[in-house]
Amino acid sequence: MRTLLDFIPILLFFAAYKLHAWFGVGKEEAIYFATPILMLATCLQMAIVYALDRKLTTMNKVTLGMVLVFGSVTLALHDKRFVMWKPTVLWIVFALAMAVAHWGLKKNFLKSTMGSQLDLPETVWNKLDIAWMGFFLFLAASNAFVVAFYSEEEWVNFKVWGYGFWLVFFLGQGLYMAPHMSVEEEPQAGPKP
Repeated sequence: MRTLLDFIPILLFFAAYKLHAWFGVGKEEAIYFATPILMLATCLQMAIVYALDRKLTTMNKVTLGMVLVFGSVTLALHDKRFVMWKPTVLWIVFALAMAVAHWGLKKNFLKSTMGSQLDLPETVWNKLDIAWMGFFLFLAASNAFVVAFYSEEEWVNFKVWGYGFWLVFFLGQGLYMAPHMSVEEEPQAGPKP
């Protein structure tokens, strides 16, 4: 459910952008029609996360803040570049924050957030942390490339279909972690000798 919840804002943004004509909005205004929907959907998403967990993570707060700031500037200045560049800035911020934590503070961000759920060797945590930094930089570069060299509509399509990168990354991460995960054996039921 949590993964689906993460996709809802971008799916609603995509739907609003693609269905703009149904609401009497011209193609040149479609992104300005879809942006407040993205902002509201992200607020709703974070409200649900807060209701479920009774807290928002730092990543949740940064994401919400950037969506609201970049979305507001996009609407106030009527300049789509802000909402289009927001993902690049967001992913760079995440990569830099993880790098500062990893090399500057000697703290593993992933282990600090997921260590209670996964029992992995320290070397695996370090490789995963670095992999996430690289993945965030890859996402930032991909978004920047599409913004710079493709049309607005192609960028919107990329925003949705680009989530395939996440799926591939998660699958690869799972395959990498699987042999390193500790599995507690349950006692076997049955007669004792």
